[in-house]
Amino acid sequence: MSRIGRKPIAVPEKVEISVKGGLVSVKGPLGSLQATFRPEVAVAWDAKGRVLAVTRSSDVKLARALHGLTRALLANMVEGVTKGYQKKLELVGVGYRAAKQGNALSLSVGYSKPREVALPAGLKVEVPDATHISIVGCDKQQVGQFAAQVRAVRPPEPYKGKGIRYEGEVVRRKVGKTFVAGSA
Repeated sequence: MSRIGRKPIAVPEKVEISVKGGLVSVKGPLGSLQATFRPEVAVAWDAKGRVLAVTRSSDVKLARALHGLTRALLANMVEGVTKGYQKKLELVGVGYRAAKQGNALSLSVGYSKPREVALPAGLKVEVPDATHISIVGCDKQQVGQFAAQVRAVRPPEPYKGKGIRYEGEVVRRKVGKTFVAGSA
């Protein structure tokens, strides 16, 4: 039996859950999320005990794999509508800066023109200063995906460490070429 899939999910009082077949809806103070799950796993909602449980129909390899996955996705949904998820990015480099302009994020990161990244619905993007970006939302996958898109505009390079990186990310540095006079 899956160690993760076996664990029940404790649901706080302020969260509403509805299960209809393979569709699970989670509504909380920070928003609402919906997800459909495969028929190999069943989701049971105990409203009295405020517990969400995931069971699988058989011991087929696919059902075993989906058991823990489904439980983890449901736990992420419950945590997302109660606490939310946040990713912070920092821009490292001379003249690198970010600005929020309407429904887009403008990134000046060493290209001839600023790069514009459209802000997705459901996410709150803040630029507290010119070199930091904060992405907040209730959907863990959406927050991580948008942070990865912003980072992909100018990933950190290994020689000087310039680029867009996650806050606290360690960039492994390489030694550049050295020139020795007299060896030619």
